Amino acid sequence: MSMMENGIEAAPLGEIEIGRVLEISSAGARAMLDATMLAALGQEGPAQPGAIGSHLKLRVGNKWVVAQVSALRREEADGDLIVAALDFVGEGDAEGTKLRGFKRGVSHLPLPGCRLIATSDADRNAIFAADERAHITIGRIHSAGETRAALYVDALLGRHFAILGSTGTGKSSATAMLLHRICESAPHGHVLMIDPHGEYGASFAEAGAVFDVTSLAIPYWLMNLEEHAEVFVTTRGPDRQIDVDILAKSLLAARAKNRAAEGISRLTADSPIPYLLSDLGNILSAEMGKLDKGGTGIGPYLRLKARMDELKVDPRYAFMFSGMLVGDTMQTVLQRLLRLPTDGKPIAIVDLSAVPSEITPVLVALLGRLVFDHALWSRGKDARPVLLVCEEAHRYIPADAQSPARRILERIAKEGRKYGVSLGLISQRPSDLAEGVLSQCGTIIAMRLNNDKDQAHVRSAVPEGARGLIDAIPGLRNREAVVVGEGVALPIRAIFDDLEPERLPASSDPSFVRGWQTAADEPARLAKTILRWRAQGRPLA
Repeated sequence: MSMMENGIEAAPLGEIEIGRVLEISSAGARAMLDATMLAALGQEGPAQPGAIGSHLKLRVGNKWVVAQVSALRREEADGDLIVAALDFVGEGDAEGTKLRGFKRGVSHLPLPGCRLIATSDADRNAIFAADERAHITIGRIHSAGETRAALYVDALLGRHFAILGSTGTGKSSATAMLLHRICESAPHGHVLMIDPHGEYGASFAEAGAVFDVTSLAIPYWLMNLEEHAEVFVTTRGPDRQIDVDILAKSLLAARAKNRAAEGISRLTADSPIPYLLSDLGNILSAEMGKLDKGGTGIGPYLRLKARMDELKVDPRYAFMFSGMLVGDTMQTVLQRLLRLPTDGKPIAIVDLSAVPSEITPVLVALLGRLVFDHALWSRGKDARPVLLVCEEAHRYIPADAQSPARRILERIAKEGRKYGVSLGLISQRPSDLAEGVLSQCGTIIAMRLNNDKDQAHVRSAVPEGARGLIDAIPGLRNREAVVVGEGVALPIRAIFDDLEPERLPASSDPSFVRGWQTAADEPARLAKTILRWRAQGRPLA
């Protein structure tokens, strides 16, 4: 069955038979390929017919069924036959040798003995071409030459997405590029990104609004009872619930003193009503004075008051507990964080790099809950879809611990799409994510993962038909990814576009070689560093 024997030296790709189907199952097929013919075709690279990841077509009635090569082995060491495993990915109308109107899914399976035809550039363009749905392009498809890789925006955001990859694979620049493309396609969008390392402010200096501890100004009273307890209650064990109950009663009384509480019949400790810390302290003191002997004692009240006093005077918490944040600024906070209106900057970056580590999970929980509750109470004509992007997601949705941040992010993953809240998870350790969260992501963008446990975690979260491509993630180069799920027409291996230098995030690793080549004015550098250190990153007078 060699090329020369068939006399088709001049036949173009799209018409050349390169093998036959041996065995069919509902998920795929096993086929025999002619190694002599594949070699004679002379193409190199991932688009070579018959290569792993390449696409072949099979004629079934008036349809071309498209299959992707997922595995290869030589039938005999010196033979001319190659056994290939094929995964069916979709079908299109057959117009002679041409493929038109490709759609995902297969309605009619071929029979054993069916001819395998190499796909042409035109066929691959038809397979991967974006349809009329709103989409963005992120690069080119590895197995299809210069064919562009497209993501459907509504499917990507409507079913959540995850970007996964080991450190140094280009994950941050890929994330920045994706968000830039989304913002360019939707200039009146509403995107909130949680940035724990302060990487993305440089990328969105012009296109977004960047908030850090010097400008965040998010009032303490926006926290609900659970978040208050994480910050105010320091005890553990059986005494903790006693402290929480006292805090709940006192917090409700403090909120009730505000005029904004008037007329609200279902006021609770969770209601986002402003209150004064001094009022809360006075209420605790008054309750402490009413205690009877033999009760809980004054210990819980003293602990709560001491913790409140610490927070008020600690400058690291000024972005949240400053005396300037007692007014009813809820609308202003939501406008700034959710970009309502966008004012030409549809993305807000919240830089948490200088936030004290003990309160960071609480702040993430508060931000996530504000996004979700805003969506919950603005359903219908007033709805404004919001994308919440969480970098280092494994820190806030850990598999081994419960926290307010994990609970609200899990709720968004499960329920958010009903209310117009999309979740984007960025992580270098998907195996550390809480079980089930990754499976809620309709689109997974997997860059190189070096850890076997991480690879297995991703493999378990994708459809079975895409696992052949997922097996390639240990061998991906930097800026390459396997993309599977709702956001793409079919699973692809993509090579990301380069991001403009001025849009790159500040995530590059320092060079030891360059840093150790020259001497510096170390006393002056240390003096500047110590000033910033003592001021906790705040501008110095």
